[in-house]
Amino acid sequence: MLLHMQHGPPDVQMSLPYGQLAAIRLGFGLSPLLTSPDTAAAVAASARQSGPDAHAVTMPIVREMQVEVLRLAKLAREGGDQEEYRQYRQEMGRRHFHAVVERFVRALDAPSGFGERLVAFWASHFAVRGGNPHTDLLSAALVDEAIRPHLTGRFAEMMIAAETHPAMLLYLDQVSSVGPNSIRARRRPDKGFGLNENLAREMIELHSLGVGADYSQKDVEQLARLLAGLTYNNKSPEIFLERNSEPGAEIILGRAYGNDRDHGTLNDIHAAITDLATHEATARHIARKLAIHFISDDPPQSAINRLAGVFHDTGGDLAAVNLALAEAPELDSCFRQKVRPPFEFLVTSLRGLGVTGDALRRMHRKDVRQSLLEPLGNMGQPWARPKGPDGWPEAASDWATPQGLAMRINWAMTQPSRLVDPLPDPRRVLADALGDSASPALRWAVPKAESRRDGVALILASADFNRR
Repeated sequence: MLLHMQHGPPDVQMSLPYGQLAAIRLGFGLSPLLTSPDTAAAVAASARQSGPDAHAVTMPIVREMQVEVLRLAKLAREGGDQEEYRQYRQEMGRRHFHAVVERFVRALDAPSGFGERLVAFWASHFAVRGGNPHTDLLSAALVDEAIRPHLTGRFAEMMIAAETHPAMLLYLDQVSSVGPNSIRARRRPDKGFGLNENLAREMIELHSLGVGADYSQKDVEQLARLLAGLTYNNKSPEIFLERNSEPGAEIILGRAYGNDRDHGTLNDIHAAITDLATHEATARHIARKLAIHFISDDPPQSAINRLAGVFHDTGGDLAAVNLALAEAPELDSCFRQKVRPPFEFLVTSLRGLGVTGDALRRMHRKDVRQSLLEPLGNMGQPWARPKGPDGWPEAASDWATPQGLAMRINWAMTQPSRLVDPLPDPRRVLADALGDSASPALRWAVPKAESRRDGVALILASADFNRR
């Protein structure tokens, strides 16, 4: 069944009820416990339910924990209590673990799942990388503060929030960028302060216009000059220091930002980001990325043009773009042309088996790691650790690798019985997880499985289930 994943999508022609189609294509799959909205308008509107909630990780929380762990680390180096420092680092890890579990929970419990899919999409678009207690919490805060509040707002608002978020400033080394003619640089010429172009380049190439758009290296350099002053200090909520900012006006894509003041301002930066976010090239770039993520690795140009037109005509109104995506006829005509990434595969499996968010919250931390987080890494998508600022890959060839497929098969054989006891009848799972989309071959094979374990594994390891 999985061979189709390696050699291209199966030749599928079917038309599903819209609720099933939307759950499979736009959400995290079907569930026996949930009913997906059955109109495009209702699916698009459901994205509002994925805003921040009481479990959100915020920068005040992160700064407080960072300051305290650094204080304890200093005391430990000076001969203080090593155990207190170790335990506080563990507490930071527990706080992040709780945030990760909540991401799974919200994806499990969302009737549509569209909003949580959008969260995953935009978190990859504005990718940062975790890896230690500090950066793990920062990456969670970026999702809760910069992504979730803006899922149905203006793209410019999301982009401003993401580009100026401490997680992004640290990940792309913006904190090391100081204007060479700034007040700080003039006062300390011995320090050799200079600009870092990382954030400016990714803002243009990855987050807005896209590689190949009509911009130059000069535009990147000028944007880097404008961004000087953006920084992060865990002891202060301020993200802009006038003394680090480069004086004078910067010309980006033919437009001047700032003037002959002795420093730039945060408002100048916001204005430049807004112009990038509403640029015609940005509309095409974002439309193509959305079409690739939700429709096909090689989406029809008609879908891209339609989404780009809505984005451009509405000034980047994401609610309107979400509706256009939910209405896209290519969701049906390009059915099963996408391979589910590992996180999506795991959530969709849990939903199909009837696992609830409350059940996941009750699981022991060790069991969550063994059943979800470790397999996620083994399948090639370690939590919050994309390889680079371009986020997670989209192509089927990146996920349907021999190792990745082996890990999925192993998970399908070993983990469902640990998560659901007793396992449901595979024939029930087939109907619950795939609805009317199961292929004749899978409908024939599942009832002939020698055990419930084998039957469930056959479903979860099938191309029917792993493609959407």
